[in-house]
Amino acid sequence: MHAIAKSATQTPNPIPAESAHWLQLGGLQAWRLRARTLLPIVQGGMGIGVSAHRLAGAVASLGGLGTISSVDLRRHHPDLMQRTNGLTPGQAAKDAIDAANLEALAREIALARKRAGGRGTLAINVMRAVTAYGPSITRALECGIDAVVVGAGLPLDLPDLAREHPEAALIPILSDARGVQLVVRKWERKKRLPDAIVIEHPRLAGGHLGAARIADLQDPRFDFENAIPQARAFLRSAGIEDQVPLIAAGGIRSMADIVRLQGLGAAAVQLGTPFAVTEEGDADPAFKQVLAQATDDALVEFISVAGLPARAIRTPWLDAYLKQESKLQSVAHAKSRCTKSFDCLAQCGLRDGFKDWGQFCIDNQLAAALRGDTRKGLFFRGVGALPFGDQIRSVRDLLQTLLTGAPLTADLCQSPASV
Repeated sequence: MHAIAKSATQTPNPIPAESAHWLQLGGLQAWRLRARTLLPIVQGGMGIGVSAHRLAGAVASLGGLGTISSVDLRRHHPDLMQRTNGLTPGQAAKDAIDAANLEALAREIALARKRAGGRGTLAINVMRAVTAYGPSITRALECGIDAVVVGAGLPLDLPDLAREHPEAALIPILSDARGVQLVVRKWERKKRLPDAIVIEHPRLAGGHLGAARIADLQDPRFDFENAIPQARAFLRSAGIEDQVPLIAAGGIRSMADIVRLQGLGAAAVQLGTPFAVTEEGDADPAFKQVLAQATDDALVEFISVAGLPARAIRTPWLDAYLKQESKLQSVAHAKSRCTKSFDCLAQCGLRDGFKDWGQFCIDNQLAAALRGDTRKGLFFRGVGALPFGDQIRSVRDLLQTLLTGAPLTADLCQSPASV
């Protein structure tokens, strides 16, 4: 495989002096995405609405990569919700909801950009499994998003969707070296390389997981000690090791984790749950408390309505659903349409009657979680105790702790004058 030239580079945005000071104190390495030098911490995309402009903008403002989740962002905009509530079910209602979500996406990108103050990098996370996959990517690129991150499926067509925007970084989320090899070889035919690749461990991450079955979550091929060196070895054999940095994701909670993963060959790490519970997280405070107070024994894996394994917290709704899951699956049948007229997923276990898939409206349950409904919500969460336990702290505090590995003190706030 020959090396493929990267597309047009961007003007570097320097890491703020304060963040660079933390990086220096901890002895960690920054990483480069295109021409941008960034903190080695990526904030993962979390839907629906958990990572929107407040969180992504805050992370970017400190020199990191902040990520907006694209799914159903209208829920952060009362005027768009009013516009789409109470519509007569049908295609016109779906079109109105889709249009509202694309408008919300544009608003969120603009608001995040303003909050970031020209620092860091902003990304959009789009699930390959959603029906608005293509339109969401197109709109985000039109709005000048810096990077597009895609998980929940293989984004083999992402280079085609981004062809008119060579300045945008493209980042697939994969789980093992085999996935890396497949995506890189497919993209090479389209004259494009991934600008980075997220290697997400399905036994540790929250939300939808990159494995075919729940039983596969324990497969050692997903272990970072295997997946990262094997992916690096493939990239090296292809002559592109220096062009495609790897980002480790799943269960990362401390500077020691980052040191270990950089030692294995990761350029950066991605965290979701620790960012979701920050002060700047875009979900309701009650949502944050549910995640912060949960322990690993409260987590459960199940098959989502998207047909993928998922990890979430046992809450009253999820416990009740799981007790009825087998019965609901046994009577599953295809419906004539989505009862909410949203059709958020390209394939939906509830709408399409797939008997081995989840049988609930995922948009309803995630929306309930977003607004802090602890009885009806579906609360995705990754494995592991959080850096501040059950405390809700700022993005600044989280990054400082992760980068320095030290308790927060006034001394750590004294940064040099320049980077």
